[in-house]
Amino acid sequence: MAKKRKGVSSEKLCDAIVKGMQEKKALDIQILDLRKIKNAVADFFVICSGGSDKQLDAIADSVDEQVYKALQENPWHVEGKHNKEWVLLDYFDVVAHIFRNDKREFFALEKLWGDADIIEIEDPVITK
Repeated sequence: MAKKRKGVSSEKLCDAIVKGMQEKKALDIQILDLRKIKNAVADFFVICSGGSDKQLDAIADSVDEQVYKALQENPWHVEGKHNKEWVLLDYFDVVAHIFRNDKREFFALEKLWGDADIIEIEDPVITK
């Protein structure tokens, strides 16, 4: 059973985070379901990549806006806004990780949490 904070399920929080990421064309969005892993730090990690410092900022801001608009939730903790390599938005039960492409490969959270069920979100189709 998903934990709840102020009556908000972690699944709904994931949905809002993904929407925020998609709004700014984040790539390689994955949801790591950590609920079956003993001593996991959250129910879900939502991970994505961006190609530039500006895109990382835009994705983080969009996630923050979408979550607040949909659920009236603010992140409990934010890290990495200044170094522009890995921005973390911690909503207790769900943690959003926004990586610059090269840093995502280096930290490899998907491998570190290899026992998690992974849900891949399709990248948007870009038309010219």
